[in-house]
Amino acid sequence: MEAERHETTPRLLWQPTKEGMQQSHLAQYLVWLSKTIQPDFFRKETGQDVFDPQQFDFRHAEGLYRALWEWSTDRPAEFWESIWQYFGVKSCSPYSSVLRGAGMPANQWFSGVKLNYADHVFRQKSNSRPAILYKNEQKPTQEISWSDLECQTASFAAWLSEQGIRAGDRVAAFLPNSPHAVVAVLACMSIGAVWSSCSPDFGAASVADRFAQIEPRILIACDGYGYGGKSFDKSETVRELLQLLPTVEKLVLVPYLNENMRAEDFPNAIVWEDALKSAPRNSIQEFAALPFSHPIWILYSSGTTGVPKAITHSHGGNLLEHLKYLHLHNDVHPGERFFWYSTTGWMMWNFTVGALLTGATIVLYDGSPGYPDLNALWALAEETGITHFGTSAPFLVSCRKAGLAPGQQFDLRAIRSIGSTGSPLPPEAFDWVYQNIGDKIWLSSMAGGTDVCTAWVGGCPLLPVWQGEIQCICLGCAMEAWDEDGHPLPVGEVGEMVVTKAMPSMPVYFWNDPDGVKYRSSYFEQWPGVWRHGDWIRLTERGTVVILGRSDATLNRQGVRIGTAEIYRALDQLPELRDSLIVNLERNDGTDWMPLFVLLAPDVALDDTLKNKIRSTLRTAYSPRHVPDDIISAPDIPYTISGKKMETPVKKILLRKPLDKAYNRDSMRNPEAMLYFIALAQDLNWGEK
Repeated sequence: MEAERHETTPRLLWQPTKEGMQQSHLAQYLVWLSKTIQPDFFRKETGQDVFDPQQFDFRHAEGLYRALWEWSTDRPAEFWESIWQYFGVKSCSPYSSVLRGAGMPANQWFSGVKLNYADHVFRQKSNSRPAILYKNEQKPTQEISWSDLECQTASFAAWLSEQGIRAGDRVAAFLPNSPHAVVAVLACMSIGAVWSSCSPDFGAASVADRFAQIEPRILIACDGYGYGGKSFDKSETVRELLQLLPTVEKLVLVPYLNENMRAEDFPNAIVWEDALKSAPRNSIQEFAALPFSHPIWILYSSGTTGVPKAITHSHGGNLLEHLKYLHLHNDVHPGERFFWYSTTGWMMWNFTVGALLTGATIVLYDGSPGYPDLNALWALAEETGITHFGTSAPFLVSCRKAGLAPGQQFDLRAIRSIGSTGSPLPPEAFDWVYQNIGDKIWLSSMAGGTDVCTAWVGGCPLLPVWQGEIQCICLGCAMEAWDEDGHPLPVGEVGEMVVTKAMPSMPVYFWNDPDGVKYRSSYFEQWPGVWRHGDWIRLTERGTVVILGRSDATLNRQGVRIGTAEIYRALDQLPELRDSLIVNLERNDGTDWMPLFVLLAPDVALDDTLKNKIRSTLRTAYSPRHVPDDIISAPDIPYTISGKKMETPVKKILLRKPLDKAYNRDSMRNPEAMLYFIALAQDLNWGEK
């Protein structure tokens, strides 16, 4: 992507109050840091030996945060040890070193420790507040106390142990965003079993592509789910999964649609409630003491270049990162209510579970954000008193396009922050939040992903919000923008997002990748020892970040990343199609257009019948998000000489990038195929809509 400079300063939309800054977790961390580690920058930036939030002039907060960030990335071992000490991380054995190794991806963190993520969750239990508030489209809001959560977690953990599940065994879940999933993941954590989940709106093929790689011994699955006022029976999908996953020894059936569903209807099955009753416990007897790098859960890449990669995260890495981000960046406090609209197939669900580490109540919603209309989540926020409201950028864009004004229709005074992620939030959506929800709300746009199960860039309670910009690079994240030759770019120029130093929450490995070949090729192939994330970014003189979309071919639909390989695997089953290519183009207003280009078999016409068949195939095999906006017949599909489809060059051409920057004709097997897309780009006006 050609370098661009942006000199115009955007509008200032929000500034934290002095009281809010003084009471923030980040300010309290700075107090502790100044008393214990005493980094050199403190006196220079504050004029104080010991940081005093009551005396500090927060007009200088931007310089203070920048100095803190520079220290955290210049001295990563010192910084992450401070996070360990500040949050009082519990380990039954001391660490012999904080960080060792020759560099990414071979770094080892906190060697010698034995800990457990779930142990730290239940350190926050309290009788004064619920652990979970849960609502779906069919039923009123339910409250789950910390006591109930602990008892159910202990019972399910005991049942897993009775089945012979031990540390390192995999448990897979095909579940909606319900308390069952939270109980199950905490139970797995507590005994050291490795969790992996998919949303029930995925088809069997998509789920099997993921779970078959990790060979789960237990499958937890629902019989269906509700969405948009309709019920979707998934009983046959569950039966198909049992055929596709031969390592599954036991099915735990969650009767989500039909409460009378019987275990006898499925092989080797037990109903959820019976599993809890078979091993009743009041509390967890003992949390498994696990090495820092012990796998906690397996998330999946989008599948752009084949079967989705099984990205494996660690107990220690995710624990430290979630403590850091949710406290210091998201500023979540005990008793507050934390919500993020998600499914169990997106890393934001795992992140939401992490909010329990703060002592907050997590709010779960299972259903469509647009049913019965786009006010559904705002009504939920009013009903449950949500403090931190998290969603995707496309949802906020949709609310804006629909002309909603939730702040006038609902009592949203409890909302302190609105989080946005999944794709870049356009400046117009920033304006909409402050004009139609509330001008006192902290809008915290963030970006990270499945790869690290957190945010690289995000919110900061000490910093202002500028229109269209993410507030800061997160502490401990050594991020830069690089050009194509691997050189850091000046502030204001667009380049590849790279991270030059290790972070604990980076994956420990990919499952079933013993030599680390897939892992290294995914992040370190272009620049060995430097993480290339695949986003275009621009760093500003204000210390803020602007993300301009993916630099690879990954599709981003409604905040969920989708791999093109999934589309192609489904379409390959249709004899009417010889080939296909799909891209997703982001409009200037924050919406997008995802066209599917198809190369038809001889004597086949692209009529409505075939279009409907294509849509049905994608919806059934994967999810509604995989269905394209338009299906277009193309004379040929462009390929490289090495046989790779050229999605990214086609996307650049349709975005009207200079042709010499969009593709290399000499690298193509069939360069004449690009002529069609070049001509099409001249006729498109989608970018100005």
